[in-house]
Amino acid sequence: MEDYEYDDFEAGNETIAVGEHVYDEAALLRQQEALMEAARKAAYVPEAIKEFILYFQKCLHEKNVYELLSCYDNSFRKLTEKFYKNLPWPSPELAVAPIVNNDQTFLLFYKELYYRHLYAKGQPTIEQRLDSYHNYCTLFDFIINSETPTDIELPTQWCWDMIDEFIYQFNSFSIFRSRLIKKGNASQADLELLEKNVGVWGAYPVLNVLYSLAGKANITAQLKATKNGQDATQVAGPFGSKPLYNTLGYFSLIGLLRVHTLLGDYALALKTLEDVQLNKRALLSRVTGAHYTTYYYVGFCYLMLRRYADAIKSFSHILVFISRTKNINRNAQFDNVNKKSDQMYALLAICVALCPTRLDDIIHTGMREKYGEQLSKMNRGGPDALKTFEELFVFAAPKFISPTPPDFEHPEYNVEPLQHHLKIFLETVKTANLGYTLKNYLNLYATMDIRKLSGFLETDVELLRSALVSFKIKNKQTKWTEGALLDGESVNVSEIDIALDNDLIHIAESKDGRKFADWFIRNTLKNYTAQEFIANPDSKQDQQHDKSKKQHNRPKKDTNNTKKDSTPAPSTSSSAPVAAK
Repeated sequence: MEDYEYDDFEAGNETIAVGEHVYDEAALLRQQEALMEAARKAAYVPEAIKEFILYFQKCLHEKNVYELLSCYDNSFRKLTEKFYKNLPWPSPELAVAPIVNNDQTFLLFYKELYYRHLYAKGQPTIEQRLDSYHNYCTLFDFIINSETPTDIELPTQWCWDMIDEFIYQFNSFSIFRSRLIKKGNASQADLELLEKNVGVWGAYPVLNVLYSLAGKANITAQLKATKNGQDATQVAGPFGSKPLYNTLGYFSLIGLLRVHTLLGDYALALKTLEDVQLNKRALLSRVTGAHYTTYYYVGFCYLMLRRYADAIKSFSHILVFISRTKNINRNAQFDNVNKKSDQMYALLAICVALCPTRLDDIIHTGMREKYGEQLSKMNRGGPDALKTFEELFVFAAPKFISPTPPDFEHPEYNVEPLQHHLKIFLETVKTANLGYTLKNYLNLYATMDIRKLSGFLETDVELLRSALVSFKIKNKQTKWTEGALLDGESVNVSEIDIALDNDLIHIAESKDGRKFADWFIRNTLKNYTAQEFIANPDSKQDQQHDKSKKQHNRPKKDTNNTKKDSTPAPSTSSSAPVAAK
């Protein structure tokens, strides 16, 4: 660090020399005024924000969950758009603490929103990332390590967002630190700060928090009791009977699913949800973010465990739900849902290429529209297919992280987690590449000599024999029927089964009967709609004219809102005209 020499300093109009720079009194005065102005701006809070903060504090302490949800989900978002769209919210210590009489409990929850907004606004500094971590530690310590249950109650949405943001910041910091070390353009001060705080945002403390929240609420025992038809309150305990602990404990299980997936332990990730029932009555289905996050990570774990049929079922379930509610749930998370939906369609295309399956018509149409070309390449096999698998996997996979801190002294030794998991996945795809060609030939015969098939494929007989055994083994998958997510029975998921009798290949084909009823019902309704339009074209135009006239006669503000809310997104369903009618 540069040594500064302070000389020629005297009171009055004398100058100050700092190293090679000399400042006169006027220059110093300007800097003092700038400092005071910056401090004034940091401590300045508009009157509307003051009233909001005080009312927010009142609702928190009065346990008014309904109004607290309105403040959190509605008012905070609108005030952010008006005042702090590109700025941080008022400083907790300088500006907010004097307003709330230094209420430390409220400041803990306010800081959680404050740092979350910093992450949403842009790239926070290293110091802000560290401060956010310490605030989360203090907040969860306040909840977990209190001798008696805290009397704070939070909306279910806030509980989920708290767990979700905690894991997001952990993931973001790990990636940020790895990239900073890999690029080699970080300042020495930043590297020293990161190395000094090497345990901050580590995998162990994050997992410790999530397991502690689940254990404090005794949530596993509650879920088992509920599954067995017993009263969950009998095993909840003093902490688990409180809504705050119960909700945080439940969402912590989904958080553990996510963290273990990011770390690459897919079996343990699914095991954390062994007592969580994935149905419409589950708590996760009431929160949009928790709903699609759970099914995304469950489906991805099944994909990496080569249980493609279960992965397809998981992705199809949530994609059908999103497609049916996308015009209803147009909230602040709408963009996140759309992005996650595109990722799940990409993963679904990978699963269908590896394990061809008949899909719901809506899902099949949506997948064809988004990734039809890529799906065709993957089905054809060859080098282009491998490249397409890689592109879709990199786009749709979660942002993996390393369970250990990086090596600061030897950055070249650090392994990129995404490349590690991509390499494992592509090894599976390479062995399946020959399966596409094999299936095309086997579909044409009931029995076939192995030498004849090797001639078609221009390969060695013994290599082909190994490929046929591998083909038969890969067609056997563990498929979930009931019980925990890791449970299941071994079934043949392909339409073709083979048996080798010395050099003779026996081929048995089994196809599921196509469900014609849905197809006839859907197309009959479309036919009736088309006939009605042809028979009465004027009435159709009159209805459209009346509708546009009603919209025109509404007030301007309502018209804009109606347009925004009622305009349907492009439908991928072949039955769109019926839905429109």
